[in-house]
Amino acid sequence: MLRLLPQTLINQIAAGEVVERPASAIKELIENAIDAEANRIDIRIHQGGKTYFSVTDNGKGMTKDELALAVERHATSKLPDDNLVNITFLGFRGEALPSIASVAKMKITSRPQETPSGWMIEVDAGHKKDPVPAPATYGTTVEVRDLFYATPARLKFLKSEQSEQMAVREVVDKLAMCYPNISFSLENENKKLISYPATENLFDRVSMVIGHEFKDNALPVQSEYEGIKLAGFVGLPTYTRATSTEQYLYVNGRCVKDKVLLGAVRGAYQGLMGHGSDGHPVLALFLSVPCDQVDVNVSPAKTEVRFADAGRIRGLLVASIRNVLAEHGQKTASTLNIGPLGSAEQKPTYTQPAHPSFRSYHSIYPSYPSAQPKQEALSLSDSYSVKVEKPAETAPEQKLPPLGLAKAQIHKTYIVSQAEDAILIVDQHAAHERLTYEKMMQNMGEKPQTQLLLVPEIIDLKPEEVSLLTSRTEELKEMGWIVEAFGSDCVAVRELPALLDKADIKQTIQDLVDTLKTFEDTVLLKDKMKDICARMACHGSVRAGRVLTIDEMNALLRQMEACGTSGQCIHGRPTYITLKLDDIEKMFGRK
Repeated sequence: MLRLLPQTLINQIAAGEVVERPASAIKELIENAIDAEANRIDIRIHQGGKTYFSVTDNGKGMTKDELALAVERHATSKLPDDNLVNITFLGFRGEALPSIASVAKMKITSRPQETPSGWMIEVDAGHKKDPVPAPATYGTTVEVRDLFYATPARLKFLKSEQSEQMAVREVVDKLAMCYPNISFSLENENKKLISYPATENLFDRVSMVIGHEFKDNALPVQSEYEGIKLAGFVGLPTYTRATSTEQYLYVNGRCVKDKVLLGAVRGAYQGLMGHGSDGHPVLALFLSVPCDQVDVNVSPAKTEVRFADAGRIRGLLVASIRNVLAEHGQKTASTLNIGPLGSAEQKPTYTQPAHPSFRSYHSIYPSYPSAQPKQEALSLSDSYSVKVEKPAETAPEQKLPPLGLAKAQIHKTYIVSQAEDAILIVDQHAAHERLTYEKMMQNMGEKPQTQLLLVPEIIDLKPEEVSLLTSRTEELKEMGWIVEAFGSDCVAVRELPALLDKADIKQTIQDLVDTLKTFEDTVLLKDKMKDICARMACHGSVRAGRVLTIDEMNALLRQMEACGTSGQCIHGRPTYITLKLDDIEKMFGRK
């Protein structure tokens, strides 16, 4: 029999769409604060937000009547003309407050700047009380306790306190990056996790979130085409992370996950990072698109968008990024062909959009030194960097090994070897990477040989990354790593596997952290050992650009011959190619 559902159940169903975990509820509350034109937003959480969280702002505030209306479904001040096309605010659906209040205990205290006192309203699992007078500073504070206590089945889907805290941090980081003129703070159990002061310099805020190393490895991007504006910063192709978590993409002030934008980023870096590369570029890009050309009302979480002309958006991103990388001496696969985007201006004056939610992009490009100065053209001898040494004499009757004997190193990257009836070209990094990986896999289950560092390597990380890494101390020790917390935002590496004694320790630890972030709380490192070994092998191998002696090159060839899988690197690329003598003679017309 058909029936109308009760309002409380309707709100709980809506909460299932909007409120997935504490982080998603906090996101909605921060967006409300931004819409209220706050310039300071403070977030507090307990147990990762599972038992308590609050968001305090110094925005416009609400009157008694507005406070009572705010906890009703689909009550909003953000669609003044009832036009779902002209959306200029972050929150406009009117679902967040009633949805959260339907599954938790909520208290809202608010005071508009023009009133002498504030008001407070309480809602318990959808049952609201009348507003009452309450002492309050200007702005609004929303407090939420016992999230999902009214729907216990949802509680079992929450993760550990550490995981929920990391999710909250990610939400605050994403919103803080886009609104640099707002100060943000985040506390967990009275411990400060985030403190971002307000700034008019977007690059400063982006670097606060991603890390100060980004400043030395990023290039500014700014362009405009037919009313679509792009601003932001892209990392050099050599500055990568193990996952794509450090790719921040915004559309009209919203951090989004969009296949068009992600595909454009991949296309822009194609040919610059190597086919099948495990690395992901680091970047923060901000798109401003006319409201009638983008639909932000695709999902309740508002993390997806739909473009009226996706091809034009993709073209602008690809052209802009590749042009910037090419201008700063980065090698591109071919001449950039942007077709109709050829008239796109690369450095126009970027004005602040008319809508209030996409703020502070005027004067975001102050004078600062380029992240990487444009290199002078290299001479022919420098660019080839050929190192040739005379190999040891070989008796005429001696048969050459399967992979031959090394003759030279080309571009500090490739080994040229002479075999019986062929010439081999070996990628030294790809080959050594495979050998390192196989050695690590063979030693699984055994106590690894370790290398004690005379001076511990101190590595800067985010506080939650330090906590994540140190929570796996015993498992890391079994792998040969001795890692300890060194303050709240650093770790000290005291020992590492002997196989990785020449590794880039800082990059290896960062990749390990990025990999751990993708695991569930209950997943053991040994169950993901292949993934972890692959990451460490990559950074613990002979790098391209390292000059090798003939003896070192031949030693590498002999190790490859002893490894049955040395023909492919761990990413599936070939480690060497063979040019048969017969084929070479045919190319030169000798046969």
